[in-house]
Amino acid sequence: MKTYSAKPADIEKKWILIDAEGLVVGRLAAIVATRLRGKHKPTYTPHMDCGDNVVVVNADKAVLTGNKLDQKKYYWHTGYPGGIKERTARKVIEGRFPERVVEKAVERMLPRGPLGRQQLGNLRVYAGDEHPHAAQQPETLDIAALNPKNQRSA
Repeated sequence: MKTYSAKPADIEKKWILIDAEGLVVGRLAAIVATRLRGKHKPTYTPHMDCGDNVVVVNADKAVLTGNKLDQKKYYWHTGYPGGIKERTARKVIEGRFPERVVEKAVERMLPRGPLGRQQLGNLRVYAGDEHPHAAQQPETLDIAALNPKNQRSA
C-alpha cells in the first residue's frame, strides 16, 4: 500500500467564516490553525498548502481567560541596542488593531518557514462583523457548539 500524497490539482480549498464573539482566544486559534493547515481533511499532505481560507469576524470580542488580559505580554525589538518593547494584551485589545491578538495566536500555532507563511496568508481577521468576502460564500463554522469550553460563560 502506498502513502497518499496530494497533488496541486487535487487540492480543494473552501471558505470558512468564524464568529469569534465570546470565544476563548487559544481554543479559537487552535481550531483555525488546524483548518489553515488542512489537518482536518483526509487528503492532508504535510508539504502542501491544502488548508481552507478562514475569515474570522468580531475578533475584538474574543476573550482571554484568567489573568491573561494583564499578564500576557507581546514583545518586539526595535533593532537598536536595548530596544526590546512590550505591550500587555489589554493594551492591544483596547488599541487600534484588536484583531492582532487572534492573528498572533494563530501565527504562533503554524509552522515557521515558507509553507507556514503561505498558510497564514489564507487567514483574514476583522475586528467588526463586516467582511468583504461575501462573494466567496463562506460556510459558517460554529466553534461554540463544538465544545462548551470554547465559549466563555459570564
